[in-house]
Amino acid sequence: MMLQLTILVLLGLAQCSKVSDPVACSRLGKYRGSILKNSYDEPIFAFRGIRYAEPPIGELRFQPPVPINKHEEVHDASKDPPACPQPRIGDEPISEDCLFVNVYTTKLPSDNENPKRPVLVIIHSSDFARLSSRSNIVGPDYLMNHEIVLVTFNYRIGALGFLSTGDKEAPGNLGLKDQVAALKWVKENIEAFGGDPDSVTIHGNGSGGSCVNLHLVSPLSKGLFHRAVMASGSVSGAYAFGRSLLKLSKKQAKIVGCPTEPSTALVECLKTISAEKLGESLLKLNPGPNGNVIWKPVIERDFGQEIFLPDHPVKLVLQGKFQKVPMEIGYMSDEFSDRAIKLVQDKEKLQKLNDNWNKEATKLFLCDHNKTRSHAISKDLRSFYFGDSNIDNSTLGPLIEIFNDGLVGYEINRAAKLISEKSEEPVFYYYYSYKGKYSFFNPKEGPSPKGPVLYDDLIYLTPITTLFPKIDKDDPEFDTMEKATKSLVHFAKTGVPARALKDTKTKWEPYNSRSQKYLVINAESELKEKLHSKRFAEWEKHFPLNKFHIVQDYSSC
Repeated sequence: MMLQLTILVLLGLAQCSKVSDPVACSRLGKYRGSILKNSYDEPIFAFRGIRYAEPPIGELRFQPPVPINKHEEVHDASKDPPACPQPRIGDEPISEDCLFVNVYTTKLPSDNENPKRPVLVIIHSSDFARLSSRSNIVGPDYLMNHEIVLVTFNYRIGALGFLSTGDKEAPGNLGLKDQVAALKWVKENIEAFGGDPDSVTIHGNGSGGSCVNLHLVSPLSKGLFHRAVMASGSVSGAYAFGRSLLKLSKKQAKIVGCPTEPSTALVECLKTISAEKLGESLLKLNPGPNGNVIWKPVIERDFGQEIFLPDHPVKLVLQGKFQKVPMEIGYMSDEFSDRAIKLVQDKEKLQKLNDNWNKEATKLFLCDHNKTRSHAISKDLRSFYFGDSNIDNSTLGPLIEIFNDGLVGYEINRAAKLISEKSEEPVFYYYYSYKGKYSFFNPKEGPSPKGPVLYDDLIYLTPITTLFPKIDKDDPEFDTMEKATKSLVHFAKTGVPARALKDTKTKWEPYNSRSQKYLVINAESELKEKLHSKRFAEWEKHFPLNKFHIVQDYSSC
């Protein structure tokens, strides 16, 4: 009987791996994919639009994700799924029924072997309110030049993913719980696509990097990944963390014509509003002066639900309550220089900043609920970065520095320091300064950044065909793309980036709090020590580790 069962399983695998019409057989059912091409015109078996949770619609709106049931029919996984509700750009489909994963591989299991390749899971950036995992935003082409399985997925964003009233009606963090559900799906099903469930790397950029940071400390994510890349985003810096977004949730309700209290009525009414209307209403919520994130994660109170974030993430790391895995951590050399450049070109905003520095700087960089304290810090920061100078074109350099340090550099540096001190696993710290011919910020006139801005590194990892042409073999940037993907894939396989191998020109050594080594990634990379140590020390002085800023309502940041 056992022999017969084995034969049936092997025959099933053979039927599920036909190259001309790729079909994958998971424990939940069969999926028919499509064939794309990598940079070398070799086939990629693409399975797009696989459900990992029940549609979060009707009574499942504002509820934790519900695992998908097994299905008998062959599921069509040949097209990109719709994005989750958000302000519409172009004609790409949007639907509340959006909880899908996409899997890309170049080798499926056969009747005599399963390649069990390392798995790279990319958490798309979103500012917790936008974008998706569609292949024209997070394309597989470059990474599929290598032997790896790539997974991307959607998760609820905006009000549908992060509504939080601070009570049992809406504790918060649903979008992050979706991410956990997707990682569980990977663990349970990825072997059917040629992946190794015991070799999973999570990667996030911007708010996706913040998500990676949160998965490190979340008890719900334990055991679901084995390596992590935290790029240009962290939750280890100066910002407060809140237990709710009640003011924002009430504002959301008011915009769409719902009662603002009690929270039961607020949530029940929001369930009746169309998902499209909720998505579009993001534009009416008025982000901060810096285009700050509106919807965001919260520290959950215990109402009997599964808790994603039980305490301040910095506190959890200091207590050693996080997953200790090999990590890459870093950011762009000119990450937010575009914001500084746009600011000095806007005379009205610039005048307002000069006239009301303490108040405006608090909004731009600090998000501190203690106004007396934050105004004092703002005053010190102005003196540190600008001295007695007025803020204008002549001080663009220091303005870029305070944008970069306050919004990402300091928190990334602190994350590298804290995690390396509490973990025996290596932390590879980088400072990405390669400026290629493509960028998310290329002004036609006025000053231009000297280095790369936020997300410029993604151009060399995942084709973003909505904005940039694909990098083909004849493109001068092809070698840069191959180096970037090769290093990341090697890290996903071994926990060590290819740039850290002994035979490389500059060996990337792990970071520790004594030597504080980091790799400057450029056309010619260089290993250095103590990145911006004086500048980051200034932020450490104002935001010491013995003070965790937890507020009841997080909405005003």
